[in-house]
Amino acid sequence: QVQLVESGGGLVQAGGSLRLSCAASGSIFSINAMGWYRRAPGKQRELVATISSRGSTTYADSVKGRFTISRDNAKNTVYMQMSSLKAEDTAVYYCNALLRNGSWYWGQGTQVTVSS
Repeated sequence: QVQLVESGGGLVQAGGSLRLSCAASGSIFSINAMGWYRRAPGKQRELVATISSRGSTTYADSVKGRFTISRDNAKNTVYMQMSSLKAEDTAVYYCNALLRNGSWYWGQGTQVTVSS
């Protein structure tokens, strides 16, 4: 099993920045990729960014050029630097880990609120 703990959410003005962190513990050697998802009020959960075990990244079109996902393997932590935040980025952000056996694990979520 893998445990994921997110942190770094909060309230920020439009145009501002936040950095989310996701600390992984447990069977971290079995993690293949990690990512961030978000769910805005009244909307479905959407993929924001992913990073593979080799460091390859993908981004949703809506955040390209504004968000950067990275990982620190020594700390078993994935980060997402969010800049030029917009009101539409307001959501609960969830960290996700995909294991090599196909299992998924989720964090508890962290609220990001962008005021316009």
